[in-house]
Amino acid sequence: MASPAPQNPPNAPARRDAVATQAALIQAAISEFSRNGFAGARVDEIARTAGVNKQLVYHYFNSKQGLYLVALESVYSEIREKEKQLSLEALEPLEAMSQLVAFSFDYLAEHPEFIALLTDENRNRASHILESNVLRKMHSPFIDMLDATLKQGVTRGVFRGDIDALNLYISIAGISYFFFSNNHTLSAIFGKSLGSRAALAQRRRHVIEFALNALRP
Repeated sequence: MASPAPQNPPNAPARRDAVATQAALIQAAISEFSRNGFAGARVDEIARTAGVNKQLVYHYFNSKQGLYLVALESVYSEIREKEKQLSLEALEPLEAMSQLVAFSFDYLAEHPEFIALLTDENRNRASHILESNVLRKMHSPFIDMLDATLKQGVTRGVFRGDIDALNLYISIAGISYFFFSNNHTLSAIFGKSLGSRAALAQRRRHVIEFALNALRP
């Protein structure tokens, strides 16, 4: 006699629905907050986009601020995970640094919502990040990789020995972030479409070479 087929726990579908609902709300929240900032975003619109009842926002996240924090944690977590996936140990220092800089540029190019959320959170003086233990403890592996690459480059005589990894991290992020966060105004002022594919490729090459030149002895 055949054994009965295994049955899912009675609450398994409910758990799956809850996970899916929360994921949909987080994605809708990222979109809404990146467009309108924390102050201008509407919970009604987030719920509508996610296709759920507005009360579920408060059920899962307690408040608009709670949902905003989870949205911030989500976008930061994604970039940190991608940073961890960079395998640079086997590369020569110059190539490893080139890839690190390229990653920083490419990620911002592909994730305008990350730029928008960071801009809004800076406008709010990082008030939400300061309330999140998760975000304050989310150390960037990027700095560790920079430090290791710098030390290897110094040992091999291709990098200067007076570069601080944290300051380099800020510089690399800054020269890419400014380009994307101010792309529309820069394009208008200089009368050039800096968001075109050709302009992005040119800027990417410049950023990589600029960083490498700054590091050479």
